Amino acid sequence: MEGFLYGLALQWKLDIRGKSILVTCYIVPILFTLIMGGIFTAIMPEMKSTLIQSMLVLSVSMGAYIGFPQVLIETYGSDIKKVYKANGVPIYLGLVTMFISAFVHLMISSIIIMLLDYALYEAILPDNLLHFFLGLAMFIVASLSIGSILGLIIKEQAKLTMISQLLFLPSIMLSGIMFPRDFLPAMLKNIGRIFPAPWGYQLMLNKGFSFESVWYPVILFFVGIIVCMLLLKREKSE
Repeated sequence: MEGFLYGLALQWKLDIRGKSILVTCYIVPILFTLIMGGIFTAIMPEMKSTLIQSMLVLSVSMGAYIGFPQVLIETYGSDIKKVYKANGVPIYLGLVTMFISAFVHLMISSIIIMLLDYALYEAILPDNLLHFFLGLAMFIVASLSIGSILGLIIKEQAKLTMISQLLFLPSIMLSGIMFPRDFLPAMLKNIGRIFPAPWGYQLMLNKGFSFESVWYPVILFFVGIIVCMLLLKREKSE
């Protein structure tokens, strides 16, 4: 247990010093909030009630789809995994420590963004902070599950970047944070529900934490576990 905690702390420090997590979890989302938060609330003052949720959907999606898989590919797409085997370290340990570390980074970034929106743009804080943070945690976990699959299944950096962008952009555009999802055609609305973003957005809204919004992120998490186990088994045999 002590070794696991040491590895987790080490991974957390490596992530904050690395470019992928630092840029996608902190720098870009915070800059986006500082710039676009004022624009959104100036054009649509009523958006103050959902500004925090909107900015967090973008922040978590960016970190989970673009930043986190890059960290995984640096380990599982390189010779570092051979070091695990040579030292008798379970091959899944890297994924677990990176997953938890990314979760912590995204949660810290989310709190920073929430406080910035509240202080700078008078964004309305959630009525029930417990439900809000539970919904945020479920959204982060579901999004990182998809990021885990991307980082394990794709071995080429350029290909990973392209596919991550292809997932990130429609996830944001069809989530309802830019404009109401009711404006979308039925087909695009249904496609958008494949991604965790609209579910996470709903979970973080006031009175949005309910079984109707919870079941899909939970399923995504368990599907992610199963798929990652199969991919790690393949990694071990290679």
